[in-house]
Amino acid sequence: MKRLLHVLSCLLVLVSMAAGQNKDAGLPPLIDRDVIFGNPEIAGAQLSPDGRYIAFMKPWKDTRNIYVKSVSEPFSAARLLTTEAKRPVAGYLWTQDSKYIVFAKDHDGDENFNVYAVDPAAKPAAGEEAPASRDLTGLKGVRVMLYEAPKSDPDSLYIGLNDRDKAWHDLYKLKISTGEKTLIRKNTDRITGWSFDLKGQLRLATRSAVNGDTEILSVDSDKLSPIYSCTVFETCRPLHFQPDGTHAYMESNKGTDLVSLLRLDPQTGKTEMVESDPRGKVDLGGALFSEKTDELIETWYTADRVKVYFKDKAFREDNHWIEQQFPGKDILVVSRTRDEQLWLVTVEADTEPGQTFLFDRKARTLTPQYKVREKLPRKDLAEMKAVTYKSSDGLEIPAYLTLPKGAQPTNLPALVLPHGGPWGRDEWGYNSLAQFFANRGYAVLMPNFRGSTGYGRKFLDAGNLEWGRKMQDDLTWGVKYMVAQGIADPKRVGILGGSYGGYAVLAGVAFTPDLYAAGVDIVGPSNLITLLESIPPYWESIRKMFAVRMGDASTADGKKVLVEASPLNSAAKIKTPLLVAQGANDPRVNRREAEQIVVALRDQGFKVEYILAPDEGHGFARPINNMALFMASEKFLAHHLGGRFQEGGTAEEVARLKEITVDPKTVVLAKKVDPASVGLPKPAVDLKPGTFHYQLQIDVNGQQVSLKLTTTVLDAATSATVTDVTETPQGSATDIATLDKTSLVLEKRSVKQGPMSIDIDFAGNKAAGKMSMNGQERAISADLGGPLFGDAAGGDMAIGCLPLADGYTATIRNFDIQTQKVKFLNLTVAGAESVKVPAGTFDACRVEVSAAEGGADKKTIWVAKDSHQVVKVKAVMASMGGAVMTQELAGE
Repeated sequence: MKRLLHVLSCLLVLVSMAAGQNKDAGLPPLIDRDVIFGNPEIAGAQLSPDGRYIAFMKPWKDTRNIYVKSVSEPFSAARLLTTEAKRPVAGYLWTQDSKYIVFAKDHDGDENFNVYAVDPAAKPAAGEEAPASRDLTGLKGVRVMLYEAPKSDPDSLYIGLNDRDKAWHDLYKLKISTGEKTLIRKNTDRITGWSFDLKGQLRLATRSAVNGDTEILSVDSDKLSPIYSCTVFETCRPLHFQPDGTHAYMESNKGTDLVSLLRLDPQTGKTEMVESDPRGKVDLGGALFSEKTDELIETWYTADRVKVYFKDKAFREDNHWIEQQFPGKDILVVSRTRDEQLWLVTVEADTEPGQTFLFDRKARTLTPQYKVREKLPRKDLAEMKAVTYKSSDGLEIPAYLTLPKGAQPTNLPALVLPHGGPWGRDEWGYNSLAQFFANRGYAVLMPNFRGSTGYGRKFLDAGNLEWGRKMQDDLTWGVKYMVAQGIADPKRVGILGGSYGGYAVLAGVAFTPDLYAAGVDIVGPSNLITLLESIPPYWESIRKMFAVRMGDASTADGKKVLVEASPLNSAAKIKTPLLVAQGANDPRVNRREAEQIVVALRDQGFKVEYILAPDEGHGFARPINNMALFMASEKFLAHHLGGRFQEGGTAEEVARLKEITVDPKTVVLAKKVDPASVGLPKPAVDLKPGTFHYQLQIDVNGQQVSLKLTTTVLDAATSATVTDVTETPQGSATDIATLDKTSLVLEKRSVKQGPMSIDIDFAGNKAAGKMSMNGQERAISADLGGPLFGDAAGGDMAIGCLPLADGYTATIRNFDIQTQKVKFLNLTVAGAESVKVPAGTFDACRVEVSAAEGGADKKTIWVAKDSHQVVKVKAVMASMGGAVMTQELAGE
């Protein structure tokens, strides 16, 4: 018997060893995740229009920044131009005269972008590594849009600013050399875009109608005249003016299935067909125009792969010559000089992330520049193949399938990767996620489900009102396809996606609970009702499109569709292991979306893993966060699906993963506040008259800004007036509040900073006033539902007047001027402690202030016990990308 047990034991060991060996059988070595997802050594090169320089991006202190070199210099001789130490530069452009490089930057993913410029010829100041970048727009809580960089005026950019109205961007002309902004058009007509001819004259505007239709308008000095329109289900937009200015190229599928290239008369709106897909399969992918002549030189269309049609003989001949040097690969002309004699050309394929060459057209020479991700072993990458399969209703679904190299394509662990949008598509070529997971041994399917763009209007519209329904079927039948082909083991199929792809993960595990063995949701919404309630104001132009394609929450039928399609409402059905990842500053899918599903699963006793990055928005942009996310994801999937994984990472990555991993037990989901239940706290003492001086410091993106604040409290018979004056590098900012003397309820507020002024009266539980910016006014009108407390200048002082003691709590009402919405704050006295500030050491109550309905804004106020004086404030400001403001009493 003992001998039998010994034999069985040996057999079990051998089986276990064989299983471990089979997991790697035939597969290439594991590719380090840092090689796939880390910073590329060099990327994103662009020629200056004059042909003297090449700018590109490479890591500086592990963060992607802009460098520049002369065309003839090696890349090792390049000079650093930007020093973004926390968040990578997303992109940049040369000005038309090659004098400046312009880039945009937000704060920790909040998508409130400002425009910066740097002189590529400038030298760094003493002690600095790069020349100074100038913030050309310098606005907080504002999203800058770039409309045009006119050749006719190279020192100018046409930009949009939503400082007056968060939903709509006014048109400004920005002088790059000085930062001077000139208002061109106040946007009171729902304008979403502006088009200029080649002389820099404003000719066309695009408007989003209230019903979701798109209108193209002819622009005159005193009016806008509609000349063309398409419905909310169609596409139409201007692309480029012809050199003589008589017509503009545009794309449209008005009254037809496929998006085509048309020529538009900007006076009459009449159009003529230029070209549609010669194969009659897909939409126009795009059009390219000459830098030298502005004539049309190519169009392209993407079915299984991209197909280019050349309109210029010399351009076609040069492209074909390059194609002959790299058969089977895609050729992209990524940058050209103004005279078009020099090109930067990138050669790409499914197993080639990119090789970039400098092409001299006259000499017909290709000079190698760099390889994108040079350390990536190309020989170990897997082929991507285009496949199709039929969905539940017979609709043919195009997809891309990547099988692990060297493995037998049978009974494999498999992973479905639905793309984001959902109004977008996947294309053939190098894909980091596909290669990463194929290298780990998975069969990877990337379906272009119904609702994806590029395949015509019928295919796009087939996704209308089908979130969680037939759109989800398209993924389910993709799994069935892989199983039927013998490729996938039906018990080892997972799903991973971000944004809409994250929603599809949640829908997959909720609506088809037996289909997937694991899911990874990255910034995906779990509740479609709250998703639509929280979309950022600058998406106002497409709000109607969401309603007709997702469901209209303002109607009973539409709300029913959204409720049924929300995975949160089917959370009780989920039994699939789930990893949820979220950016705390996401303006599109807010943090609440992730935490609703985490709490629901936790409370049902299901294991759920949660990652929350405090310095990210819609997706993970910081390399350290991205590496931590995929370290966790591949281990999670390997545990549940049986694929391979790389153990651990660098010390920094391991530490970061620990920092952003949240114990689901600690997640507290803020509940909706009943406005009627929010009363008015009663002060214990009056405001103390006098003048108080504070030192302020703002820490943002690794930089510190020091300011001075002076608060003056004046006592009157029935009211108190509190004036805050903040000295900033841009000048003084003044906030004046009038409070009821007894209740400390806010009655009036006046704000003045530079060209901006705000005046509001608060009476009868209503707000009424106006906001002025550069002479342009915006009305302020809102129903508050109750009195405001602890708001505006003197707000923290009013909180300090409450009967603070251990355990004291209250909920107060504030007013957000930008959104014109009420927000509720919870106050909690969290203890007492000794606080040292420049004015001395104080025995103080520590008051924690947080958003009652959830959010990243947090504030701590230290109030002296004996005098009720505010001695210190520390606040995390989500609207500034998680910036930390510290305020300390310096004296009276």
